[in-house]
Amino acid sequence: MSQVPVVELKDLDLVYVTDREAVLALEGMNLSVMPGEFISLVGPSGCGKTTLLSVIAGLFPPSRGEVLLHGKPVAGPSPEVGYMLQQDYLFPWRTILSNALLGLELTGRLSEDSQAFVLELLEGMGLGGTADRYPHQLSGGMRQRVALVRTLATNPDLLLLDEPFSALDYQTKLQLEDLVVDTLRQRGKTGILVTHDLSEAIAVSDRVIVLAARPGRIRSTYVIPETIRGAQPFYAREEAGFNELFHEIWRDLESLEGKGE
Repeated sequence: MSQVPVVELKDLDLVYVTDREAVLALEGMNLSVMPGEFISLVGPSGCGKTTLLSVIAGLFPPSRGEVLLHGKPVAGPSPEVGYMLQQDYLFPWRTILSNALLGLELTGRLSEDSQAFVLELLEGMGLGGTADRYPHQLSGGMRQRVALVRTLATNPDLLLLDEPFSALDYQTKLQLEDLVVDTLRQRGKTGILVTHDLSEAIAVSDRVIVLAARPGRIRSTYVIPETIRGAQPFYAREEAGFNELFHEIWRDLESLEGKGE
């Protein structure tokens, strides 16, 4: 029996309607993401990467086609989907533990067991001993780890990651790449990352999806070789074939810019 994709897009279009015009933002999207797979979306500004995440998350209904989560149509936000943004959005008046528990509180799933699970996650992220601290007492990288714990606390099957490392310094960014990939692999999670960093996309992904713009659509798909995707993201950049693949995808992206896409 074949596996059911965690998320599947079928002939998906999205039209934004304003007082003045209707804009086709996404067109003809067909994509399947299998259990445990990690993919990255790259492309020029305005190609709809973040918009696509929002549609998958159930925040926007498609204008045509459908989004399936475990084979069932997405009709709105689901606890099976976690969404991690570029900013950590921690509440300054809440402790680290209280921030990490927020999703469980909002979904009515907070219990002694779920709180113990969150404390275990904090410990696993190198945040043991920070439960009673406040966000201003942590570095940017530590705050993003808290945001990741908050996202994982509800135990979603699918994680949507919208440039979660882009505001961090390079060293912290590399450390968090390793941490996120390790965490998702260990817990059997499926992930979709939006990034402008092509090196990052190749280092962390099983596949890299290149989107063209106006309207946003899938232009090409690159399957990352096993030697690269089997390595830690930090070391994947040193693997044979990494630079060649980087330049191949880079040329693809440059051709889009040249066409004004």
